[in-house]
Amino acid sequence: MANEKKIDCVILGLLSHEELSGYEIKKRMDTTLKYFWSASYGSIYPALTDLVNRGLATKREDTENKRNKLIYTITDNGRDYLKEWLTLPVEKDELRYETLLKLFFGNEQDKEQAILHIEAFEEKIKKELPYLLGTEKVLKDYLDEDTAHKYYLLTVEFGIKTYRTYLEWCEEAKKILMDNGE
Repeated sequence: MANEKKIDCVILGLLSHEELSGYEIKKRMDTTLKYFWSASYGSIYPALTDLVNRGLATKREDTENKRNKLIYTITDNGRDYLKEWLTLPVEKDELRYETLLKLFFGNEQDKEQAILHIEAFEEKIKKELPYLLGTEKVLKDYLDEDTAHKYYLLTVEFGIKTYRTYLEWCEEAKKILMDNGE
C-alpha cells in the first residue's frame, strides 16, 4: 500500500458515506474538504476509473434525469482498502501558503506590498470563517444522528481555531511591518 495515491483514499472516504457522481465528488472537495484537501477534475476522473478497474468502486449509469451521469459506489474491497489506509501513519502534513512565500521574500519589495498581501489573506479568512462556524453549529445540532458527525466536527473545530489564529497573526504582522522604521 506504500504507493497509494491520496486521491484514491479521499474518493473512497467520500464514497464510504454515499454514492456520488464525479461532479458531486468534486463539489464535496470544493466545499466540505476545501480547508484541508483539494483535487481537480483532471485527477478525480482518472482516479475513479482506476478505482473501478481495481475493484475498489463500481459505477452505474443514473438515467433518472436526462443527463446520464455515472454514479460511483465503494465496494467491500474498497472499504477494506480505506480502512487499511486509515491505520497507516501520516506521511506528511504540510502548510503551503503563497502569502507566506511572498512575505518570506518580502524584502525584495516594499512593506506596503507585503501589507497588501496580508490584508488580502485576512479578508479571505474573514469570508471563510463564518462558513466554518455555521458548519460547527449544524454538526453540534445533529451530533447524535450520525457517528461520522463527531469526526467531521473535529476537523471543523481545527479549522476554526486555525482561522482565528490566522486573523490574530494578520494583526500582529501588519503591526510589525507598520512599526518598522523603514
